[in-house]
Amino acid sequence: MKQLFIYLLLSTFAFAQNANRKYESYKKTNNTLEIKTSDGLYLLKPYSEKIVETSFIPKGETFNTDSHAVVLIPQKGISKVKETKNTLLFSTKGIVVTIEKSPFKISYSYKGKALLSEKNGYVKTANAEILDFNLNDTEVLYGGGSRALGMNRRGNRLKLYNRAQYGYADRAELLNFCIPVVLSSKMYAVHFDNAAIGYLDLDSKKDNTLAYETISGRKTYQVIAADSWTDLTASYTDLTGKQPLPARWTFGNFSSRFGYHSQEEVEKTIEKFKNDSIPVDAIIIDLYWFGKTIQGTLGNLDWDKETFPNPTKMIADLNAKDIKTVLITEPFVLTTSSKWKEAVAEKILATDQFGKPFVYDFYFGNTGIIDLFKTEGKQWFWSIYKNLIHQGVGGLWGDLGEPEMFPSEAFTAKGKADEVHNIYGHNWAKLIADGYKKDFPATRPFILMRSGYSGSQQFGIIPWSGDVGRSWGGLQSQTEIALQMGMQGIGYMHSDLGGFAGDYFDNELYIRWLQYGVFQPIFRPHAGEAVASEPVYKDIVTKAEAKKQVELRYQMLPYNYTLAFENNQKGTPLMRPLLFEEPENQALQSVCQTYFWGNDFLVTPITKAGLTSTTVYFPKNNNWFDFYTDAEQLGGTTVTIPVAKEHIPVFVRGGAFIPMIKTIQNTSKYSLNAFDLHFYFDAKTAQSQGKLYNDDGTTANAFEKGAFEILNFNSASNEKTVTLTLTTTTGKTFQSADKNISIMLHNLNGKAKKVTVDGKNSSFIIKDKTIEIPVISKKGAKNTILIQLQ
Repeated sequence: MKQLFIYLLLSTFAFAQNANRKYESYKKTNNTLEIKTSDGLYLLKPYSEKIVETSFIPKGETFNTDSHAVVLIPQKGISKVKETKNTLLFSTKGIVVTIEKSPFKISYSYKGKALLSEKNGYVKTANAEILDFNLNDTEVLYGGGSRALGMNRRGNRLKLYNRAQYGYADRAELLNFCIPVVLSSKMYAVHFDNAAIGYLDLDSKKDNTLAYETISGRKTYQVIAADSWTDLTASYTDLTGKQPLPARWTFGNFSSRFGYHSQEEVEKTIEKFKNDSIPVDAIIIDLYWFGKTIQGTLGNLDWDKETFPNPTKMIADLNAKDIKTVLITEPFVLTTSSKWKEAVAEKILATDQFGKPFVYDFYFGNTGIIDLFKTEGKQWFWSIYKNLIHQGVGGLWGDLGEPEMFPSEAFTAKGKADEVHNIYGHNWAKLIADGYKKDFPATRPFILMRSGYSGSQQFGIIPWSGDVGRSWGGLQSQTEIALQMGMQGIGYMHSDLGGFAGDYFDNELYIRWLQYGVFQPIFRPHAGEAVASEPVYKDIVTKAEAKKQVELRYQMLPYNYTLAFENNQKGTPLMRPLLFEEPENQALQSVCQTYFWGNDFLVTPITKAGLTSTTVYFPKNNNWFDFYTDAEQLGGTTVTIPVAKEHIPVFVRGGAFIPMIKTIQNTSKYSLNAFDLHFYFDAKTAQSQGKLYNDDGTTANAFEKGAFEILNFNSASNEKTVTLTLTTTTGKTFQSADKNISIMLHNLNGKAKKVTVDGKNSSFIIKDKTIEIPVISKKGAKNTILIQLQ
C-alpha cells in the first residue's frame, strides 16, 4: 500500500528533474540528510514537523550557512530516512520528502497531500542561477512582497529589487519590499533563503512552473506546510521571527506631513490638536529638521538651529504633553553635508573597487552611502541615534532604505551592492533594534521603515506602502498590499492615510481613506504639502468627520492592542483575507476588497467616489451585525448593502466580544478601570470566546516578564438564557485592579426578563435594543452574568 502511495505521489508531477543529475549516495549526519549527486550535494534539514529546508551545493562551491532571515533552531530527532530500491523517504510526522533516484527527482507532501516538486532543480545559465518547481494548474499564488497586482499573483514574473514607485495607483509591479516567499492556496509556502537580487516567476509562461532566479548566493529554500492559514503564518514566523509587541502609543493618531519646517510649526500644529480636542500621540518630523532645503542636506543628521533653535526643550515640552517625537533619517551622506569629512575619516561608507568612498549623483545630491554591513558603519550610525534618544526622541524613521539609489558597482563589507540591496533596509532595522536592546533594553522601539526583507518583523519594523498617489486608485490598492504583507509575516503594513503624492484635492477621498485607516494597523495621515494631511488643517466639516474617525480609533484601543499581542505570540496578521476562514471557497481566493480586522470585524473600504451601495460576502460560520446599526446579515450570503457617507461598511461577527473605551485624548490616559464590553448575541453561535490583553503599554517584553493580565470572555446560550463568564489571568509581576465593566448586549432586541451577576439580581438598562449591564469585576474574581430571556 505504501509503495502504491509513493507511486501516486510521484506521478502527481509528470516532469522529471534535470536528466544530467544522477543519484550517487546518501548519508544522514545528525539532523541532516546529505544526498550526493553527479553535479553536487543536497542537504535536507527539518526545522519542525512542518518545515524542511533544502540546499543544493554545486560541485566546486562551498556551502554558505549564513541566513539573513531564519531565526528558528532546528528540532532534533524528528526525522527519519527510509530507503527502497528506487527511492529515499525523508520524513517527519508531517512533511515527507521523496527522492526518486532515477530519474532523479525531489517531491514534497504533507500528511499524504502532494505539495510541489522540483522540476529541473538547480540550473545555472549564462545570466542566472535558477531553482524551479512544478505546480498544479489550479493553485492560486501569493507573496513576493509589497506589490499591487491583484490578490492572485500567479502569471507574473516579479523582479526582486526593492524600489520605490512614486505616485502609484491601482497597479505597481515593484515596490519597496521584495520578499522571496511564495504561498499557495494548497496551504504551503516556499521561502527562498538568499538575499541577492533576482526574479520570482510565478508561472508567467503558463506551463505550471514556479521559478526562483538569482545572480548569486545560496541555493537554499524552506518548504512550510500547514493545516490552516493561521497555522501557516505561525510556522513561517516561527522560522523568520515574531514581531515584538509595539508600545501602545503606536496605535494612536500621528501628526505627520512632508514636512514641518520649523520648531514653531511643530509646536503650533500640536497646539491645534489640543484646541480642537482631536486625539494625537506623536508628531513625525521630516527632513527639514536637519536642513532648510530638500536637496543638499542629507547626511547632516543634526538639528538646523536656525529653524529648530531649541530642539531639546521642544522635545521635552512635547513629552510633557505625552506626544512622542519621531525623526526621519536616511542612509546617504552627501558630499555637501556637515558630516561628509567625518564619514570619510571614520571609513563608514560603501567603497569602490579600490577601497575609496563610492560617490555618485542622485536626486538629493552627490552622495556616499553608509555601509551598514561594516562594524564601523553600524557603530557610527547608532551613535547618532543614541544621542537623539537621550535627547528625548521617541521614534525613528528610516527612509529611502531600498536603497533609493545603490549602484551595482558599490562594495560593502558583505559583498557588492546587488548582493545586499534587498537586505539593506532589513539590516538597518536590525541595527536600531540591536541598539535599543543594548542601550535602552526596557524601551519598545518605534522603527518606521520603507523597506525590508523576509523576517524584518523580528526587528519590530513598522512598514508603510510607499509614496502612494493621492487618488482613488491609490486607495484601492492598499488592502491588497497590507493583506499580502501580513500573510508574509509583516503584519504592520499601512498606508499614508489620504494618499501622499500629488495635489489632488478631494475631501471625500480623504475621509474614506481615514475610515479605512481605523481598521488597519497604523493610523497615520501623511502627505506632501500641496494638500494638508492633518485633520486640524481641514475645513470645519471635513475636520469634524475626520475627528470622528480618530476618536473611534482610540475607542478601539483595547481590541487593537489585543490583536497586536496575538500577532506577537502567533504571527497572525492583524488584517486577514477572507480565504483564511474559508480556504476551500475558490471564490474567495482572490478577494481583497473585503477583509477581516482581527477575527471579529469584517471591513469593506469604499474606494470609488460617490458610491451609494456595495456588495459584501458574509462568511458562513456566523451571522454578522452592522457595527453602526446592529442590522443582521446571514452568514454565507452575498448582499448588496447601502453605503453611508459617515462610515464604511463594517460588520461584527456573531458571538464576538468587542472591548472598547470612551474616547481619550492620548494613550497616556488609557485605562481599563472602566470599559465597555460589547457582546453580539447570535442564535447561530451557541458558544464563543474572546480575550483582552493588558500591560503597561511601554515595557519591553512585558508578557515574558509576567507584567500582564489577560481577561477571558466566554458565552453559552440557548433559547431561554445567555450566560457570560469573565475570568482573569494575571502575570506574576502585574498589579491588577478592580474594573467597572459595562456589558453591552446586542441583538437581543431588549428581550431580557431577568439578569443576575454572580447569583445576585442586577439592574440593567435597555437602550436602542441594546441591554446594558453594570459589572464590578474584582481582581482575581470570576464573574458570571446570566440573562433570562422573555
